[in-house]
Amino acid sequence: MHPVNPATSCALRPLSDLTPPSLERTWLTAPHPRLPIVATCGSDKTVRVYSLTNFQLLSTISGGHKRSVRTAAWKPHIQGESVLATGSFDATAGIWRRWDSYGRAGGEQDGWGSRTGSGLQYDHDHDESNKTDILRQQDVGAEDDDDEEWRFAVLLDGHDSEVKSVSWSASGLLLATCSRDKSIWIWEDLDDGDNNFETVAVMQEHEGDVKCVAWHPAEECLASASYDDTIRIWREDLDDWGQVACMRGHTGTVWFVDWESAENAPACSPNVTGQEKEGRLSQWRETGQRALSGPRLVSCSDDRTVRIWRRHPKEQSDGRFGGTGLPSIIRPTGMDETWEEEAILPTIHDLAIYAVAWSKRTGLIASVGADGRIVLYEERFLVGLESDSSQPMETDPPLRTAEGAATSQSPRTEWVIATVLTGAHGIYEINHVAWAKRADRGRDESKEEEVLVTTADDGSVKVWTVER
Repeated sequence: MHPVNPATSCALRPLSDLTPPSLERTWLTAPHPRLPIVATCGSDKTVRVYSLTNFQLLSTISGGHKRSVRTAAWKPHIQGESVLATGSFDATAGIWRRWDSYGRAGGEQDGWGSRTGSGLQYDHDHDESNKTDILRQQDVGAEDDDDEEWRFAVLLDGHDSEVKSVSWSASGLLLATCSRDKSIWIWEDLDDGDNNFETVAVMQEHEGDVKCVAWHPAEECLASASYDDTIRIWREDLDDWGQVACMRGHTGTVWFVDWESAENAPACSPNVTGQEKEGRLSQWRETGQRALSGPRLVSCSDDRTVRIWRRHPKEQSDGRFGGTGLPSIIRPTGMDETWEEEAILPTIHDLAIYAVAWSKRTGLIASVGADGRIVLYEERFLVGLESDSSQPMETDPPLRTAEGAATSQSPRTEWVIATVLTGAHGIYEINHVAWAKRADRGRDESKEEEVLVTTADDGSVKVWTVER
């Protein structure tokens, strides 16, 4: 057990519960990429949309799924309309649309009324032979013109069992879904005005239930986590999607993965200020591993650990492609990649860890799970010979060229526990955690603040502030 490091300690303070809560288990909360709202999905077959301004329920989306809604994700880079993908235990994924009335409604500040949308029925054509699944919308009449209602635009049908996770690519053009059937599907939004999606890939290399999929923050690169204890990385090459890496290290189900922000940097100790601080940050971003490897990946597991993974730069492959032993000239660029376990974060959870979230603003990592704890971890630069035998999680071993010479490397870092909150939802397991931009009226408008949103078995969704 690792105590909280006082040099990096912070506190989690309850800000509000989302009201009213669900009467059944809630699985996940997805913050909107632009608007001060979140979508929560649960066992009552609905998705609830709440305001992050006053924490009240705005909409209840129902009628599209026949069983629990397990997952949801907002499509990025859309103006004037919100598009939500959902995944259900009924083996389908749904696409929902609603015209944004943000800033145009008279009463609610965020412009969302408390109307309820219901699912509509659509036909779809399924062509198994060429992996194409294009779904066509029927004429839905007057309801389609009501900009206050959610519109159930399309049903994505293909998985044989429960859909466990959905994720949009950074461009918003691709949607990944994964399932208990051990498969991952990638769908392309044809964006033709008719809500048509095409299945561009079906990957079946996992040997167990696929729990989570997450797209790279800038590239068309997909990470997946599975019951088979592995994390896998997928990319497209020569018009076909395939596995480029398989990371082994966890000794139990990998429940969740999340990517680091492309702009992230570790924290500096309080005694590091001014030019020294700027120099460390500049060195981190521009030299060594950070510049060559790109964003890292965080994972959590049934084995009660949180782990950080880093991609080896191509320069480290000793002239061989991805460590396969084949000269790189034989294999196309962009196929196999070598990923290594960079760090195991200080162990603090007593039971399975169900979700992790890597803050895009502060770089803090939050983890939650079956023990009802919320844990925050912080990465910080090591200063000189600084060390703490109770807390070190050192990263960044020397990089080496094909000739074996050491290269310039980023400043060394360690991971420390910033805070631990026990019994965050009473006796209940916490299923998910997410970071969101703070939007309530009590925020400091001169700062860009974040809140942490946790989702639990008792149907409650809680919003927390982080105080340093």
